[in-house]
Amino acid sequence: MSIFQVFGAVVGAAHSAIEGLASLLTPFAGGLSVALAIVLFTLLVRLAISPLAYLQIRSGRRREALAPELASLREKHAKDPSALATETLALHRANGISPFGGLLPGLIQWPFFMVMYRVAYHAPAGALFGVPLSAHLAAGLPVFAVLLLIAGVVAWVSARRLTSFLRVLPFLTVLTVAWLPLAGALYLVTSTTWTAFEQAFWRRPVLTGNS
Repeated sequence: MSIFQVFGAVVGAAHSAIEGLASLLTPFAGGLSVALAIVLFTLLVRLAISPLAYLQIRSGRRREALAPELASLREKHAKDPSALATETLALHRANGISPFGGLLPGLIQWPFFMVMYRVAYHAPAGALFGVPLSAHLAAGLPVFAVLLLIAGVVAWVSARRLTSFLRVLPFLTVLTVAWLPLAGALYLVTSTTWTAFEQAFWRRPVLTGNS
């Protein structure tokens, strides 16, 4: 079985899971059942891969803690890149930081995001407050306006922890929400909102001692 066949099988299973959730939700949610199923399924997938996000954030925090020492090394070996690389690697190893510690968990998460994007982009038939999940911005402006507002707030919160030009990146989500069909926009807003809360939770200050 090729990787494309595996991907297709996973997408099919995810479609079936969303349809099953929608059937369970129909007695309570009526016409909103498919939209709520997309949100719920997205949250369940994000919860399942949250340990990977934790590893990625933990690696980032360890690197941030070493920033003063790394700056000192860069100043010390400004004219000797080889020595700088050797001592940087030694410092990372001494503090339990793998060169791929932040990259690998992120790469492992990508297949999950690709599956969810594909599923949401071709979601089962349904509607959100009367707007078909296959509709684009022009056909569902009031609903999209709410999603764009949420995406904008989440992007602003996420951008605050970034520096320099990287602060622009979270706002690309807003443009993507405006471009996707409603089902895809609903998935993306749910996923990015989860990411914002996840980042805030894992990066919260750790209190020690008695409070």
